[in-house]
Amino acid sequence: MLNPNKEVILTTDGLQKLEQELEVLKVVKRQEIAERIKEARTFGDLSENAEYDEAKNAQAELELRIEKLENILKFAIVVDDDDIPKGIVYVGSIVKVKNLTHEETETFEIVGAREADPFNGRISHESPIGAALMGKKKGDTVDAHTPSGTIKFKVMSITK
Repeated sequence: MLNPNKEVILTTDGLQKLEQELEVLKVVKRQEIAERIKEARTFGDLSENAEYDEAKNAQAELELRIEKLENILKFAIVVDDDDIPKGIVYVGSIVKVKNLTHEETETFEIVGAREADPFNGRISHESPIGAALMGKKKGDTVDAHTPSGTIKFKVMSITK
């Protein structure tokens, strides 16, 4: 589980997505589960009521997720576009690199760990590649030590 006192780095987009999810969970999902519990109570004896047990379990899971999101948002450090230094790879930067190991060009958006989605080019600043790129400038060459071996990258451009 998330360390309740650990700072979480988020981009502005990441913050908005978590706030939207929290709002849906609190307003929509809580109401849906309350209705399920209310309906399940009409089925009779609660000690042998599978629908009631299932709805109560769903409620517990929902409340855990809400608590987790509230903790994340409480300790979040939001990297605003104005905080991103120009010309230096930082959280929120979009970095075009040439993979010198495999001779191909790749583009990564550097994000906080909670927002990472490597299959869509969003890598964490804590990942091997993200960490290697942090603080670099256009033209710099870096070695990223990944689980599958060292990959050499050249920074081609930095935007955002």
